[in-house]
Amino acid sequence: MKDTLAKLIATVFYVGYLRPAPGTWGSLAALPLAWLIYQIGGFWLFALAIPVAYVKGYVATQWMTQGAEDHDPSEIVIDEVVGMWIALLPVIYGAGMMGVTLLTLWPGWIAAFVFFRLFDITKPGFVGWADRKDNATGVMLDDVIAGVFAALCVAGAASLFHGMMG
Repeated sequence: MKDTLAKLIATVFYVGYLRPAPGTWGSLAALPLAWLIYQIGGFWLFALAIPVAYVKGYVATQWMTQGAEDHDPSEIVIDEVVGMWIALLPVIYGAGMMGVTLLTLWPGWIAAFVFFRLFDITKPGFVGWADRKDNATGVMLDDVIAGVFAALCVAGAASLFHGMMG
């Protein structure tokens, strides 16, 4: 039972088994989940879902990798979901502040996805440092840092775009 639950969480309901590029599939799966969480409970529920998913993902990753040689198997994509949600924070916050639907800010969703995947794939600086840790912390933390970098880029792009257009 514990193994099945860990696999469901870590692979985000088996999305992590999609090929090719399971990390990209996991990042894409984060989008409708973010929208759904926001629809249910608004910005604060979405913000709370991030640390909850991190903790559950960390534990599930530990269970799935315990005794395994590969500390970061590609089917584990809960880390991508957490990182993607962090990248979406400025978009979701902005929609709430402006009183518009989330889908109105569709360019922000695309920017968050592109920036997050860019940082997650290239692993610059602190992202690569975290990725080199051979444990569940490294699996989760590199995507958290990539998500923070992406969120900063999304906020910067929104400021630039809205400053120039508004």
